[in-house]
Amino acid sequence: MGVITPEGRTTGETAEASSQEKSVTEPGVLGWNVIVTLPDATAGQARRVLRRWGTLDRTNHFHVLVMTVDDPNGFLREFGEAVAATPGILNFIAHVFPAQRAFDFATVAEFEEKARDTTIAWAPMLAGKRFHVRLHRRGLKGVLSTPKEERFLDDALLQALGTAEPPGHIGFDDADFVIHIETVDHRAGMSLWSREDIRRYPFLSAD
Repeated sequence: MGVITPEGRTTGETAEASSQEKSVTEPGVLGWNVIVTLPDATAGQARRVLRRWGTLDRTNHFHVLVMTVDDPNGFLREFGEAVAATPGILNFIAHVFPAQRAFDFATVAEFEEKARDTTIAWAPMLAGKRFHVRLHRRGLKGVLSTPKEERFLDDALLQALGTAEPPGHIGFDDADFVIHIETVDHRAGMSLWSREDIRRYPFLSAD
C-alpha cells in the first residue's frame, strides 16, 4: 500500500469553524505522514530515536509531534524492530501512527469524500472479515464528529461489500482489521491494520 503524496500546504483561519460548510483549514506542517504522541515532555529523547527516519515537527497540540518518512510501512517495520531491541523507547514515546494514506481537507464534506475513497479502496481486503473504523481527532472540536464519521465510513464499507461473498461485518472485539484514521487539524492520515499488526506493534494503539 503506497502513500498519497500531498500537493502542498493549505492555510487559513485558526479559529475553529462552527458549521460543517465552513472552511476548517488551518496552518499546519506540510506533508506529514507520521504522528508521534509523547507521554510527557520527552521530545528530546524522541527526536534522538526518530531522527534516523525524519525530523519531528511541533503541532498546536500538547505532546503531539509529526514527521515525514519516505516509506510509512518500512518505517513501521524498522521502528518496531527498534522497540523490540530496546523496549525502553516506549517510556518516552507513547504512540506512533504511520499513515499509509494522508490528505489535507478544508471542509467536512472534503474529509468525508477523501476518507470514503480511501476506505472503499481497501474494501476487497475486508470481504468475509470483521472490521471497524476508528477515528482519533485532534482539533476541529464541534466540526468533525468522531462517532458520526466512524458510522459514515462503516456504512460506506458495508455498502461496498454488499455484493461480496462472503460479506464483511462490523466487529469491535478482536477484529480482523481496523481502519485507523488520525487527524491533526486540517490534515488526516489513514492506515489499515490487521489484528497481527496491532499485536506485533503495541505503539499503534492510541487508547
